[in-house]
Formats: sequence, structure tokens, C-alpha cells
Amino acid sequence: MDGVDFPVRPGRKQEDVQLDGANAESFNAHYANISTDPDYRTPSYKLTASTTSVEFITEWQIFKALDRRRPTSTGLDLLPSWFLKLGAPVFCKPLAELFNLSIATSTVPLQWKEAYIKPVPKVSHPKVIPDFRPISITPVLTRIMERLIVQQFLYPAIESAATTVQFSDQYAFRPSGSPTAAIISILQTVTHLLIDNPYVIVISLDFSKAFDTVRQSTLLDKMAQLDMPDEVYNWLVNFFSGHMHCTRYRGEVSTMSLITAGIIQGSSIGPASYVVNTGDLQVVTPGNHMVKFADDTYVIIPAANVRSRQAELDNVEQWSRANNLKVNPAKYAEIIFVNKRQKSTMHLPPPIQNITRVTTIRILGVTFTNSLSVAEHIQVVINSCAQTLYALRILRSHGMDDAALQTIYRSVVIAKLTYASSAWWGFTTATDRQRLDAFLRRSQRCRFVPPSLPSFTELCSAADNELFKQVINNNKHVLHGLLPPISVASQNYHLRQRKHSLELPCKTNYLMNSNFIQRMLYLDSY
Repeated sequence: MDGVDFPVRPGRKQEDVQLDGANAESFNAHYANISTDPDYRTPSYKLTASTTSVEFITEWQIFKALDRRRPTSTGLDLLPSWFLKLGAPVFCKPLAELFNLSIATSTVPLQWKEAYIKPVPKVSHPKVIPDFRPISITPVLTRIMERLIVQQFLYPAIESAATTVQFSDQYAFRPSGSPTAAIISILQTVTHLLIDNPYVIVISLDFSKAFDTVRQSTLLDKMAQLDMPDEVYNWLVNFFSGHMHCTRYRGEVSTMSLITAGIIQGSSIGPASYVVNTGDLQVVTPGNHMVKFADDTYVIIPAANVRSRQAELDNVEQWSRANNLKVNPAKYAEIIFVNKRQKSTMHLPPPIQNITRVTTIRILGVTFTNSLSVAEHIQVVINSCAQTLYALRILRSHGMDDAALQTIYRSVVIAKLTYASSAWWGFTTATDRQRLDAFLRRSQRCRFVPPSLPSFTELCSAADNELFKQVINNNKHVLHGLLPPISVASQNYHLRQRKHSLELPCKTNYLMNSNFIQRMLYLDSY
């Protein structure tokens, strides 16, 4: 979201996607209405900020940030990314002085608070203005400073959060967070609860325009509880105050509109801010669990707490109102995961009113059935990759050589096939793996597979090993809390050497054995 121009569809420009009768002013009025909080309250500054001169950001940090800049869209200040990168050795010192002065005085330049919105279609064929996503193109300099603030102050504060806000169940926009980690956590929780419960309910929640409607005063109240310098907190207060945007559409530019809600999609500080905003969204019934990936939220309820479903939904509704968010029950989904070996003797609870009960659910891009089968996911991915093979044949017919086609194959097809594989690979059956191998053999016959490409099993094993090493060696990794404690025997006795000194959990059932953490703990090497 770093201010880039998002593609709409291969071969099409964003300007080609237009609505009859719509103009820049109509788009801007729509976005301004969304990002307006009728109960806006001016956030308070901390009066304990020190007046002593402190170097918050060094010249070296500025130089690295400038030198590593990727080509991104230029903001309203017309300072392009390539120019700042080219002049990094010269600009790093004055910019370091400017950034430190900005933090010390808790003042964000007015030019950095102005952005233009370039509507990005959310669907293939947009028909109305809400079908476009409002991505703000902010100045490059403010993106650089925001990223430094996030990396140096916000991330460490999130890792050592106060008791009233905690982020152990949030897997997005954190240094070690990822969709794979979120899915692993959900499956670990579900399979663990299935040991003592005949079924486990997972409710997928949906928020409308979550990033655009966040109440800034409540967000900053939560930030005030984090461990960061007062000057940085006051800088954040000033950053969110007085932001304005205009909209560019069909070559027109609208007038400026004031923003009093939202966290500015397209900014560098917005994603981390949303993580902070959800820090106090928790379950209300002991034994229930919640897993969040940005605004994708999943409530996990064991059979023993089935009567708490409505209480959990009411709690989410109440939290949403307090944070100026709006839930969208029409997009809620409820699935009941069961142990297929006990399915025939099971009595399931009635559905919740106005919430659709499904037998398959798509969790962050991976489809699972209510028996935790991934066969449907594999079929969907293979079908999608088959379309890519057709596109590669077209490229070959136009003269592209095999080496280039193999590079595209690895970066597109293999990436699709192995997406979040560490989470779902353990739940595959022999039939699932045969289908994946058959697709790869088909690709080999077409000469799209590089000769050095390992087998699919080896690719998944390599991904597993890399992720497990990160979890083992980083006690701040989002999955580190799922690891068992250190084995007492490994401390007192010299047993057969293993790659880790953790306790081996009991192999209770085949579902638990399919989980990423348990699979990796029992490997002799990784």
C-alpha cells in the first residue's frame, strides 16, 4: 500500500475503468462522507513531552530509506521517488534534521497532510462508486518518515503492549505476521479444541469500510497506552489531525476535503495503526478464541460454549460502534468443523439467525471444508494455474524463449501452488498430492518447469523448514506462543540429539498431527 498504482487487469489502465456520469467531485464527496466521523473528538496531546533535543532518526537511517526506495507514485508535492533516491547522499543530512525537528515539535508539515485519491476498482466490472477502493497517494517524504516511525517506535511498542491492549491474536502488519501464520493459528486452535469437543464453530466476521471509518480519537487513546516517547505520540496526534484529500478521475481534480475518520489507505502508518485499533477487540467468554488478520476476524467457539455465540456477536457489534466501524452481517459466515470419524453421531446446534451456515469456508485465500479437507482448495488453485499455462502458451507462440517462460512459471504458478502451504500441507491426502504432482508433470511436458525445480513435496518441506526456523529462533514471532515448553529431560539428561529441546506433544488424533507446529516438532531435522 506504499502509494503505488495498483493494476486493474492485465492490459488495461486504471483510467479505462470509468462510470458514466461520475466525475472527480462525485467520487471525492463519496469518500469524504465515508471518512467523516459525526462524533469526532479532537485527540489530546501529552503535556509531558521533553523539550530536550533528541536524535530520534539518524542520517544513516535516512540514507538507507532513500537509497532503497522503489519507484512509487508521486504525491501532490511533486517530489518523485527517483529524485530522492538519486540524491540520497546529499539529502540525508537535511532530511534527518527536518524529521527530528518534526518529531521534537510534534509538527507534521501541512504539505504532508495532503493527498490525492486515485480510485482503484475492487471488482472486475465496477458499476457504482462504492466498487472503487480509495487509495491515497501521499507525498514520498511523508511515507519515508511514517515508515521510520512505524519500524522504530510502533512495532517495538506493539511487541511490548500494555495489558489493556494486546496483539497476540493479530497476524497482519507485524514484522513476523502473515496469512500463513494466521491460518496456522486458526487450525491449531480448532484441532486442539476438537480433542475434547465434538465440534468447533468458527464465525467469519466482516466490517464495512473498516480502514476508512476508524474513529481517530479512540485509536489515539489506545496508542497513548503504548510504550513510546511522548514526542512520537504527539507527532501521531498531529499527523491524524487536519488531513485532507482530493480525488483525481478522468483527468479532473476535485476540491480538497477534510478527513476526520479513517487511517488513510496508502499511507505507511495506516496498517500498523489498524493493528493498534483492534488491540482491545477480544472475546468475552473464557474458552473462546479470536484470530485477526487486519479486518478479517474469526471467532472460534468450542461446542462447550455454543450458547455464547450471540454474546460474542453482540460484543463485536458494541466494539464496532465505539470505534465508528460498521459490521456487515450479510457477509458473516458460520462453519462447524467436526471430526469426520464422529460426524455420523453428532447433533449440531441450530444456525444463528441471519447468518449463513456453510460447509466450506475460504480463510485468507485457502478453502477448507467442515471436515478440514483441502481438496477443494487444491482443485481451485490447479484450475487457476491451468489458465496461466494457457497464457504461457500464447507467450511462446509470440516468440518468448523457454528460459523466460520458466521464470514466469516459477514466479506465478509455483507461488500460487505453494501459497500458505505450511498451513494446509499437513491436511492433504494421498489423492490431493497425486493431483498436484500430475499438474507439475503436465507442466514439465510443456517445458515450463525449470530443470532445477525441486518436487512439490520438497518445495513444501523447504517452506516448512524456513518458517519453523524463524519461529524457533525468534521469541517475538507471532507463532512462538504456539510452541510447547522446553523439555525437562533435555535439561537433565543427554538423550538422542534433536534439532530442538522442546517437549513433544502427545499424538492425540490425526487432525492434531496434521498441524504445522506438531508436524515440525516430530521431524528429526529441519
